[in-house]
Amino acid sequence: MKIVASADWRDSVPFESPVLVADVIPGEPTRCFACGPESELLPRTELWAFKHRHPKNHDGYVRFYCAFHVPKVERRPEPAPTAAARPKASRPAAERRVAKPAIPERLRAMCPNCFIEVSATGECGNCGWNAA
Repeated sequence: MKIVASADWRDSVPFESPVLVADVIPGEPTRCFACGPESELLPRTELWAFKHRHPKNHDGYVRFYCAFHVPKVERRPEPAPTAAARPKASRPAAERRVAKPAIPERLRAMCPNCFIEVSATGECGNCGWNAA
């Protein structure tokens, strides 16, 4: 048996790079993480999803931020190449790999209450909502 990580909308969010929440996952208005639970609900077009790194979980974690609280992206300077570093030899054309074209994932129905994928019957297994 092979154990693999589950497919999740958070996998599509890049690390330490803000992404508009409406582009990542549709849904109802929600709150900014930094503003707190007492703040007003904001539409998902005004919130940013930011994926943080975690020392014990390689998938990291995602928080939603308003434009005022979105973390600044810190770009690490790349080290300058040293004179001692030798250039890489180019491989023959036969050894070069051609990238496969990306196949877009099929859009699947989601429950508007639970934000989980519904079964092929259209019924949510969590709350019982029916798409029909």
